[in-house]
Amino acid sequence: MKPDIKDRADIQQLVDTFYTKVRADDTIGYLFNDVAKVNWEVHLPRMYDFWENILFQTGGFKGNPMAAHVQLHQKSPLSADHFQHWLKLWLTTVDELFEGDKTELIKQRARSIATMMQVKVHPSNDPRSIM
Repeated sequence: MKPDIKDRADIQQLVDTFYTKVRADDTIGYLFNDVAKVNWEVHLPRMYDFWENILFQTGGFKGNPMAAHVQLHQKSPLSADHFQHWLKLWLTTVDELFEGDKTELIKQRARSIATMMQVKVHPSNDPRSIM
């Protein structure tokens, strides 16, 4: 049996594992590496704060992820396939590492976030195509 997500250290493990996959990914890696040119030393701690806040309501995240993704979409169009692929990678990574109530909650929240991001950046995308 795998552990449930219980604290920031688990969030860090999840986020680090996920973004290691993203950086090497043929479908969405270029968006992070070449288009957004992500500064990982800055981005990863923000993602720890983001997901920790999503899961544990810590209030530690400051930022506007929607605006950041709209700006990214203006540089390089984000398709429904991009969001589906991001979500698939996220869910697979979560399931590889954890199981339990918080694990299910973070997957449900990721589905909602992927749907809302898709609608915000590209309103003609059909959110029903998201898993």
